[in-house]
Amino acid sequence: MTLSDSVPDSLPTSADFVADPHAFYAILRSRRPAHFVRFDNGLYGWLITRYDDARLVLADPRLSKDPRNAPQDWQEAGRGKPLEDRSGLGTHLLTLDPPDHTRMRSAVSGFFLRHRLTAMQRVIERTVDALIDQLAPAAEGDLIAQFAVPLQMTVICEILGIPPAHRQDFGRWCDDVVSSRPDDSSESHDGQARAEALRNLMGYIGGIIEEKRRHPGEDLISTLVNPGEPDGEQAELTDHEITSLIFLLLVAGYETTINLIGNGMLALLRHPDQLALLRRPSESLLEQAIEELLRYDSPVEISTWRFTRQPLPIGETVIPAGQPVLVVLSAANRDPRAFPDPDRLDIQRPGITHLSFGHGAHYCLGAMLARLEGRIAISALIRRFPDMRLAVHPDRLEWRSSLTIRGPVRLPVRFVA
Repeated sequence: MTLSDSVPDSLPTSADFVADPHAFYAILRSRRPAHFVRFDNGLYGWLITRYDDARLVLADPRLSKDPRNAPQDWQEAGRGKPLEDRSGLGTHLLTLDPPDHTRMRSAVSGFFLRHRLTAMQRVIERTVDALIDQLAPAAEGDLIAQFAVPLQMTVICEILGIPPAHRQDFGRWCDDVVSSRPDDSSESHDGQARAEALRNLMGYIGGIIEEKRRHPGEDLISTLVNPGEPDGEQAELTDHEITSLIFLLLVAGYETTINLIGNGMLALLRHPDQLALLRRPSESLLEQAIEELLRYDSPVEISTWRFTRQPLPIGETVIPAGQPVLVVLSAANRDPRAFPDPDRLDIQRPGITHLSFGHGAHYCLGAMLARLEGRIAISALIRRFPDMRLAVHPDRLEWRSSLTIRGPVRLPVRFVA
């Protein structure tokens, strides 16, 4: 990518930038600690690209997650307001401050504790083995559509307690709502399809909330609609809050884990020396490798919005009060001040403290589960397919066009079982 010495006032939108934004972010890091940019849809904000500044901003109570603290023109910026917000589902953990954020998080956090993940580990292992068995006879496949997507959909359905008979419809609605990124306009065919899928999905969730209230199980929805069961005292949520929270878990958990697997496998396939190291039988190296893969190419490129409550000094730059702020996690994770030789993939890198799951009060609830899925999935793939290789040149891969999520649309591979 050829870049001028001047820093533009907008993010590039070219396919080259979407495929590899790191050279551009390196220039931003070197210039100054905070950069004001505008977006095509009318939104604007300040980008934070350095590791220490990013860590500070992610946990600083001087910033709010509540978009009601945004400037009026920002709130009214047309397509900047996604369909789920317009549908009344935008009030959740990523748009709330304490005490409401604390109350909602306490209602769901117990479900993601380590002892709860033991049963999920067995589900993940069975699902991974079954998906690999389906892939093996073909000797080629797409690790996104044929592996990561069905794996994550199975995990989400297990967590929420979606009956097996309903999972095909549920998965189709989720895929239409979450994984595609149409412009959401009512004039667009894709926008209409997404709106219809969202109505179907929310209608179904409303029905299953009532079913779980009458006949609770061991799933997350049962936990939310029956406070105190089975984990003792917890905050009680309204049905609207439960629906919004479920939608957030779908959005945050679906593509994030899919792209952890996709980005991670792509990085390993492009670095055969690191892949060879990982094939050595070492559980500790596998865990370390997942952290390095998360740092090297984070599935969440840019954090969700924050808003300054008061003037906020970031180095020599002062961001005025009432301004939107975005932390560029991918840039912070490659800051040479925090990670020596940051553009090199090194699965033996010591002391990895990446920001891919955030930091502070809004640290990702599902981080432990995502790591578990990543370890099981990547370990099984490289064990079962020791000669796996990319089926296309990396430059030909199409990347998702998204402000927040980063990952390839497809990941075609060839292998011998």
